[in-house]
Amino acid sequence: MTGNRTPRIGVLGLWHESNSFVPTRTNLEMFEMHAGPGVRDRWTGQHSDLGGFFAGLDDNPVEAVPLFSASATPSGEITSAACEALLDRALTAIGAVPTLDGLLMAAHGAAVCEEHPDADGWWLRQIRAAVGQIPIIATLDAHANVSNDMVDATDALVAYRTNPHLDTFDRGMEAAHLMLRAVAGEVALTQAAVFPPLAINVLLQDTRVEPCASIGMLMDEVRSEPDVLSASFCLGYRFADVVENGASVVVVTDASPQEATEHARRVGSTLMSERERFVARLVGVDEAVSRASSATERVCLLDTGDNIGGGSAGDGTILAKRILESPIESGFVAIYDPTSVAAAASAGVGKSVKLEVGAKTDDLHGSPITTSATVLSLHEGKFFEEAVRHAGLQEFDMGHTAIVACDGLTVQLTSLRVMPFSIGQLTSCGLDPTDFDVIVAKGTNAPIPAYAPYCPTILKVATPGSTRADMENLPYRRRRRPLFPFEPVTDVT
Repeated sequence: MTGNRTPRIGVLGLWHESNSFVPTRTNLEMFEMHAGPGVRDRWTGQHSDLGGFFAGLDDNPVEAVPLFSASATPSGEITSAACEALLDRALTAIGAVPTLDGLLMAAHGAAVCEEHPDADGWWLRQIRAAVGQIPIIATLDAHANVSNDMVDATDALVAYRTNPHLDTFDRGMEAAHLMLRAVAGEVALTQAAVFPPLAINVLLQDTRVEPCASIGMLMDEVRSEPDVLSASFCLGYRFADVVENGASVVVVTDASPQEATEHARRVGSTLMSERERFVARLVGVDEAVSRASSATERVCLLDTGDNIGGGSAGDGTILAKRILESPIESGFVAIYDPTSVAAAASAGVGKSVKLEVGAKTDDLHGSPITTSATVLSLHEGKFFEEAVRHAGLQEFDMGHTAIVACDGLTVQLTSLRVMPFSIGQLTSCGLDPTDFDVIVAKGTNAPIPAYAPYCPTILKVATPGSTRADMENLPYRRRRRPLFPFEPVTDVT
């Protein structure tokens, strides 16, 4: 009860997608962090769940209290030191403000720390202990590997409904409006989750098309039930080697725990009964390049094994090499390679430079390309995206960037890993996407909204790497068993 004072709603963000198959670890310096008013300054107006929190709370009789936010580009598992430091900063921010009446948290659901594989569950449990029994509502990425700890530590979990993630702001608004109702005493939040033993192949996780589209319609039916306040279907994050790896369904009701469980089980049962639909057909490198070579319209090749948005290195060369060996006359690829950027900058625009391009981070994504290239241009590497794109990202920073040309392939060399969620990656460097016959984007589903307007044909290519689509070849140690399609599952109830 708040008496006559204005209810205070804390706003917090701890966000990371951790790939267990990336050899390097994610340290504290890799996180963008903000505290206090800086959280509002950073996220207000952004197409993100944090932006949605502030928009949903503003113009209502509550006080939004910005606490702390930390986010990093998807990468390897988080070091123990970084995990502890992030939690300490979050708890310090909570302890520095007057009593809160509710807490909104932008989480991910696929953060993995060295000592805490279920990092989101661990963070949320500690935060729950710090704030006591006030409503906690957390947003999740659609790729969350939901855990019992995450469910138990919160009053409601609200996941993105779309992949590519174009509704992050909307889900932040949904969480904020649900919080307003909870704080006002209009609803009593109860939630339940089910965890069907199903791993959905990343190639089939586009929610706009089958098989996920029909599950989305089923979720809409659940949301239309009079007792349901929110309902989420999480695709799971294949590249986190954790017990929780897999699909999940979370349903939030108004003081109706039994109904929440029944609704969640209905969707979980449907997923398992239709599990064969989630087994993907793979398109290999040779088939993809051959199809691109004979295409009459522009083709985008999605390099799924080197998916930066899934934590991969971003310096894979497998598709680039095959394009150079093919009849394709004009191709484009972006490769993370600070060393080559420096060499190109040293040579200067218009000059020829010998380069060893790419494949410097690990040995999972090909070998370096030895080539003589002409330096076409040099750039600062920052650009802004106006449209709503995957994860709501608008501000991009590739670091110092060089555009070089070699044998019909235009290569964008970047000194920072950048997720290819915006066509501004090309246009900000003076490149016209319509000048290329084939464009390589290092992703699986997330780049599609940006590249589809320019590429009538989009092929998801099953390249090797730390985000490879052939899940059976990933070296899992901790995942649950049985888990379809790795093992047969006969009990689908």
